[in-house]
Amino acid sequence: MSVSSHQVDLTNCDREPIHKLGAIQPFGFLIALSSDWLIAAASINTEQFIGVAHQDLLSQPLGNFFGSKTIHLLRNRLAAIRGPDIVERLLGIPLKEDDDSRFDVALHISNDQIIIEAEPSQHEDAGSSPLSTRSLMSRLDQAQTMEAFYREGARQARALTGFDRVMVYKFDATGSGEVVAEATRPGIGSFLGLHYPASDIPVQARTLYLRNLFRIIADVSAEPVAVSPTLAPDGSELDLSMSILRSVSPIHIEYLKNMGVGASLSISIVVDGKLWGLFACHHYSARLPSFERRSTSELFGQMFASRLESRERRMALEFETRARGVADRLLTSIADNASLLDDPAWLVEALETVIPADGIGVWISGKAALTGISPSVTQFTELVKILNRNAAGRVFSTDRIKEIWPEAAADNNATAGLIAIPISRMPRDYVVLFRQELVRTVRWGGDPHKPVEYGPNGPRLTPRKSFEAWSELVRGRSLPFSPAELRVAETIRVTLIEVVLRLADETSAVRVQANERQELLIAELNHRVRNILSLISGLIRQTRGGYDNVPDFVQQLEGRVQALARAHDQITRDHWSPAPLRSLLQAEAAAYLGKNAARIIIRGQQVLLTPQAFSTAALVFHELVTNSAKYGSLCDSGTVEVSWLKNDDGDLSIAWRESGGPPVSKPKRQGFGSTIIRHSIPYDLGGKSTVRYRPEGFEADFIIPGRFVTLEEGEAVETPLLNEREILESRREAVAKRLEGRSVLLVEDNLIIAMDCEDILRGLGAAQLAMAPNIAQAMEAMRDTHFDLAILDVNLGEENSLPIAHRLAAMQVPFIFATGYGEAMIRTEGFEDMPVLQKPYTSDAIVSALDLLASTHTD
Repeated sequence: MSVSSHQVDLTNCDREPIHKLGAIQPFGFLIALSSDWLIAAASINTEQFIGVAHQDLLSQPLGNFFGSKTIHLLRNRLAAIRGPDIVERLLGIPLKEDDDSRFDVALHISNDQIIIEAEPSQHEDAGSSPLSTRSLMSRLDQAQTMEAFYREGARQARALTGFDRVMVYKFDATGSGEVVAEATRPGIGSFLGLHYPASDIPVQARTLYLRNLFRIIADVSAEPVAVSPTLAPDGSELDLSMSILRSVSPIHIEYLKNMGVGASLSISIVVDGKLWGLFACHHYSARLPSFERRSTSELFGQMFASRLESRERRMALEFETRARGVADRLLTSIADNASLLDDPAWLVEALETVIPADGIGVWISGKAALTGISPSVTQFTELVKILNRNAAGRVFSTDRIKEIWPEAAADNNATAGLIAIPISRMPRDYVVLFRQELVRTVRWGGDPHKPVEYGPNGPRLTPRKSFEAWSELVRGRSLPFSPAELRVAETIRVTLIEVVLRLADETSAVRVQANERQELLIAELNHRVRNILSLISGLIRQTRGGYDNVPDFVQQLEGRVQALARAHDQITRDHWSPAPLRSLLQAEAAAYLGKNAARIIIRGQQVLLTPQAFSTAALVFHELVTNSAKYGSLCDSGTVEVSWLKNDDGDLSIAWRESGGPPVSKPKRQGFGSTIIRHSIPYDLGGKSTVRYRPEGFEADFIIPGRFVTLEEGEAVETPLLNEREILESRREAVAKRLEGRSVLLVEDNLIIAMDCEDILRGLGAAQLAMAPNIAQAMEAMRDTHFDLAILDVNLGEENSLPIAHRLAAMQVPFIFATGYGEAMIRTEGFEDMPVLQKPYTSDAIVSALDLLASTHTD
């Protein structure tokens, strides 16, 4: 069986080419196998361990030296390996059946070779076993602060390893490190608070620490033992990255000797997939804890990292929850009173709980407002110009302001750090928080400015000669802004830019036309109110004449008023534009017939009526549906068929046909409803109306002049008129079925809006969602993931999503646009047929848009 499947056959396979590499520490032995043949080995004296000379090991089957039971154990452990960089361990096993010696064994797979390492088992003294895992974790969980948590971690690690000094060593973003906690035996001094430059643990070493979480150097003075042979015939080498016995770089050995260290041990602390830091352990003489104790220590390191990650996540969540509350208060306050943006002191007070600052500057429409420790107005004006060149419309921060603004240092400006939050398009407006200079002394473990020296072969890393604390006075820097504070600033940016953009854009447009529009709007409002009042008054008078009791009068009057209200909703939904006749019939049938609305059959092309014609038709068809439900085919088990077509004169001809109901006869008296049916369209629109009381069913024909009608191209279709809600639920089920298990890209620059849309999409069945606030992040997401669908907010701050749309079209990924503005830009970019979702996002609107998309794209 192949190694790649992690099931290794240790019997009767052909011998592979010899491999090599490197050296090991002399407290155990290492052998490398290809199939079951030894191809490399390293040990001071293999006879000491398995009774065979080193030179006799190579090119022979493992079965010549290991017992069958041991080989069986090794095979089982190899079969359990899943994934790269996994090391399996066996404790206290004999290498041969007739041997009483016990060994601790580690094995892993390296480039299709099996690496087996073993060392004699050490017997722990009675009572020397470490505390239980539960006890260790309980002590960590009781720590109230992060400092106490680090300190307790160092104490527990020292108790497990027995080393003289155990440090919790934390990396910063540059790779430099700081000792944030320490546990030591008395009398050896302290490294707590010391900083070390990134070159002390270079990038390649940090990469290896991320793969191999545990590293022991048992004796700094021990001579390493070479692995032989050194190279295979093809020049390949044996990768010992995951070896527990792997020897050490001479430079690192010299580094430790210069510190006076006799043995060292390191346990990686990996948080969220990144190397957060190390447990760095020093002993001032040789020390080799037992294999079991080392394995327990490694497990403790992983559990410490897990607890640390949980704490950091919880703190970040609490911090950002508090920040969202601040953002919500900002949104509410500024929306109610835009003048608050001119008050920087109010902003400082509002933001100080999430982003502490010593001063603040606000720049809006070329005007500056400053408070606290901040530059002068002249300096702030110059700073805004610099930010417009450097910040690229994003949150920008620095703890050393003179790096982007040298004049600040020359002017003896008290500010040393800033975070700039853009709150508008170009030219950008800003909210800038300032922090003053933090004068501090950093204690380095040696001079951090001289990590590299020139040797005979050019520049190379040289071991530190002295580890006495080297102090450096830091000037011109502020307390840096943390990643959590930057995330909060981005949340505030999104909040403020929404408010400011809306206020600025809408206010400027309204201000120009306010005086002209005011009189026109008042006159138009007065005209419409009078017409509505007159219409309602007429409905009351005409309805009253046909009923002898109040309940019937109220019911009929209410129905007619509701018909007008539904018609008004239809035509105002699209800003007083033409509305579809089909929607009118749906609304009337659903309101009066409920589930029986399916008994109305419609046939015709999609037709739109102007607002005037739509209101008139609403009253007519309301009366037709009402009369049919009371006296005609809909009161029994019959049906109604409504059809329309464009006649030779270009007018709309509508036919109403009832069938399957009780026999029909002409009424003896003409009521108000019949008057509306006969005369509304001729009187209000200049059209025609004809009614016939046939025994098999009532019939009516109407002609609406072409100037009130828009008839879309396409063949006439015949469908039952379903209840509007049933139609939407049917669409919802179809959309959910299409979304099930699919991945969706959502491009939306407002986090809160994006989260709402994400909830809707997940509720509709989407399995995977990726959110991107801009073009760059969307393009990166598309490089890494295949998406089945995309929703694109058209306007993304200073850019738009059209480049993303073109990329998706080239990839043949279906998508829909979303916008709170007009559709003109989309229609001019070659996406005339693409569905457009009007914001804000709602579940019904998204269902309708996705249903429309499905009609033009197949899965």
